Amino acid sequence: MVPTSRYATCAGYEIHYMEWGAPDAPVVIAWHGLARTGRDMDELAAHLAPRYRVICPDTLGRGLSQWARDPAAEYQLAFYARIAAELFDRLGIERAHWVGTSMGGAIGTVCASGLFQPQLKERITSLVLNDNAPCLAEAALQRIRSYAGAPPAFDTVLELEAFFRQVYQPYGWLSDAQWRRLTETSTRRLADGRVTPHYDPAMVQQFTMHANDYLIWDHYDALDIPVLCLRGEQSDLVLRETTAEMLTRGPGLRGLTRVVEVPGCGHAPALNVPEHYALVDAALHGAQVRAGTVLG
Repeated sequence: MVPTSRYATCAGYEIHYMEWGAPDAPVVIAWHGLARTGRDMDELAAHLAPRYRVICPDTLGRGLSQWARDPAAEYQLAFYARIAAELFDRLGIERAHWVGTSMGGAIGTVCASGLFQPQLKERITSLVLNDNAPCLAEAALQRIRSYAGAPPAFDTVLELEAFFRQVYQPYGWLSDAQWRRLTETSTRRLADGRVTPHYDPAMVQQFTMHANDYLIWDHYDALDIPVLCLRGEQSDLVLRETTAEMLTRGPGLRGLTRVVEVPGCGHAPALNVPEHYALVDAALHGAQVRAGTVLG
């Protein structure tokens, strides 16, 4: 199935997204990670598209979306939630499931809680958190801070691909064609002709200006929807003690949270192979059973 590339104005910015599937199908929002783009969700979206309308945005400052005019104030979860709320309205989305990788999972959590955007409280019906949790390991956050604000530049696209293959090795298995597409869909050329990852380096101000932005237990505790946490088996960002705590509070206390460790991956599973699809399929199906809206 061929997706459509679209743009919407949200919170005063042009936000790019890929849209898959029939416009009248149940909606899945598939949101990418910190330094990535919505095209990371291509494989999962293609798998889901025969049954769902899948929306894969580029976050502000990533991919083909505009960059923030006020990075210190706008590169943070509260502003991303505002963008998401306006995207729901622009696209006429009443209800949606949410699948988020890393940062995309945190955005989904703060949207579904309704604490930032109360109008979203009843509109997100399930969450899949792909190697994301309400509390992240400080050592891993320090690692992210150290590289995210200074993306490397290379003379050639193939050199950039080699870099991506190294730093995203924890994603697990990708085919050569998938590595090439990952590279080509997240590359921009600098004024001097070199190539670099396709994001605004100023987005790292989320960490410097909002040090506890990813400490979101209050949002998690406010959830009353099914939550599936996919933890990469070798993840250094989501610790086992954190996923254990998720089962004892908020939706976990109400029996709505499941945690599954994904073998052969660290941070974060690429959601690009049948074993990953099956986990997402089961979560979406279970949420629809709970809501009484199972597809035929």
